[in-house]
Amino acid sequence: MTSDPAPLDPTVKVDLWRQRFFEAQAAAEEFILGMHGDEGVSAWIQANSRITVDLLRSQRPAGESATAHFMARLQRQLLLYDSAVTSEPQPSGTVLRNTECGILRYRKLAAGAGVKLTFASPCQYCQELNTAIAARYVESDVTVSCEQAGDGCTWRAESQQASGDGAAGSPDRGGT
Repeated sequence: MTSDPAPLDPTVKVDLWRQRFFEAQAAAEEFILGMHGDEGVSAWIQANSRITVDLLRSQRPAGESATAHFMARLQRQLLLYDSAVTSEPQPSGTVLRNTECGILRYRKLAAGAGVKLTFASPCQYCQELNTAIAARYVESDVTVSCEQAGDGCTWRAESQQASGDGAAGSPDRGGT
């Protein structure tokens, strides 16, 4: 006799999606490094940034700047892993403070459970990928940077014009 399984608890679902994403990411990292080395990872970051920018452009709400959209996406990404992240508006832009990175914590737990990690830390990959996305997406007068700080990081999106409204410059950056 067969029966339908009980629906998953929402918390269990979230944990399972995190695990599946982590497994896919780890497999892709291992494959790319094994087949193409560091140059392959750099090419993967560039391809991933192009794909993500196309998606961001199609999803950006009307009237929202590319920079605000990018920073909100980055914050949501960090929150998916229960990071301790806050967004602070500044006269020149936005600062995201990630005082305890949930992605880093998740990977440490996985390593402690015997999972073989391709990268010692996800930080360099995360920083390179999100900086590449920002370089293609945010307004041309905005600089996005990241500084590591313990088990977290600080992301800054700063306008050279410091207009305060986040809408200066072109609606998105150049090409592919």
